[in-house]
Amino acid sequence: MPASQKTARRPLLVTSATLLSLSLSSLTLTAAPAFAAKPSPSSSASPSATPPATMSTVGGEQLGRPGTQAALGSDAPVLPKGISARSWIVADAESGDVLAAHNAHWRLAPASTLKMLFADTLLPKFNKDDEHKVVPADLAGIGAGSSMVGIKEDEKYTVHDLWLGVFLRSGNDAVHVLSAMNGGVKQTVADMNEHAEELQALDTHAVSPDGYDAKGQVSSAYDLTLFARSGLQKKDFREYCSTVRAKFPGETKKGKNGKKSRSSFEIQNTNRLLTGDSGLDSYQGIAGVKNGNTTNAGATFTGVAERDGRVLLVTVMHPEKNEHNQVYKETASLLDWGFKASGKVTPVGELVPPKSAETSGGSAEPTAGPGTTAPTSASGGAGGKSVAASASGGGGGIGIALGIMGGVLVLVAGAVFLVNRKWPLRGRK
Repeated sequence: MPASQKTARRPLLVTSATLLSLSLSSLTLTAAPAFAAKPSPSSSASPSATPPATMSTVGGEQLGRPGTQAALGSDAPVLPKGISARSWIVADAESGDVLAAHNAHWRLAPASTLKMLFADTLLPKFNKDDEHKVVPADLAGIGAGSSMVGIKEDEKYTVHDLWLGVFLRSGNDAVHVLSAMNGGVKQTVADMNEHAEELQALDTHAVSPDGYDAKGQVSSAYDLTLFARSGLQKKDFREYCSTVRAKFPGETKKGKNGKKSRSSFEIQNTNRLLTGDSGLDSYQGIAGVKNGNTTNAGATFTGVAERDGRVLLVTVMHPEKNEHNQVYKETASLLDWGFKASGKVTPVGELVPPKSAETSGGSAEPTAGPGTTAPTSASGGAGGKSVAASASGGGGGIGIALGIMGGVLVLVAGAVFLVNRKWPLRGRK
């Protein structure tokens, strides 16, 4: 944006069609009612490349408008060029302020980013040391071509093993086993939809627990960001989504001497901003959260990163550019912009708190449960060890401190950043 179009003390509201100058005093954010009616799921997650003329206004009236929404101060950096995603959002993870957004409430296919809702719903339900022996029924109904971590029938896995499979390899087999432990896929999907409503994620309708393409299954960049923000208040969630690699239990086999033994193999996180990839460096300060890719959804991603004490959440859905790692490149560009723009823009909305936080006066604490008592390291159930992201380079975000134990990087207990335990009140200034 040319400098001549900026006016001192007058932010710019950027829309898809026009640039409108508004004074700071006239810019108001109107939060949607906490109990707004939930729209019916569409038969197709993305029927066209054109966003609806009207969308949900949860989090503020501007977030319901199509196109790009940003209120730039006179010294704010311009939004990055080349962002092709159908929908995206940049938000402060602590305050909940939405710094900029593009079709934030467009209901699109979420792919495996929906696993954030799955994890946020089920993590508190199980003790991570519990063991489960897999039976054929546990793996029934997994979609063709699904991403898998390699779970085998008649083998035992700890809950911890299964969560490593969900977060690192995006394993639909691990999701289905945990769903079976929760009473089945139908019960788990019902629990997920109930939890989404509690989080005021009203664009979301889950049909499958793993994000596999299903008729009527939708979410939005806004809702996915709510799931990430809620999940990051759970210690186990933070540790799993920041783990780069870990050992996973293999098959039990009988050796030549007749003795049975069980090997393990290494799995690596599929989040390329965490691990890096050919032509893509790991992002400095990244600490998760979840990527996804299906035929219907294309690429989707939610990432969280910390820089100079500020924590940002960015969600990108359905980039139109069909280039390798495009969803990560666009996320990195938006994160870079967000860190430079912090304090120089007027928020265009907010990430709303859960219903229970509002009714309890905004001081709700994350629910303690069996899944929240994490050990100091995310070690595999078969004696494996995991490696967390480096604090000095990619993956050092959210205050995740590292120590060295036996030559292996491990998370230091008690040194993990907590994302705003007191939920912000709606309508605050």
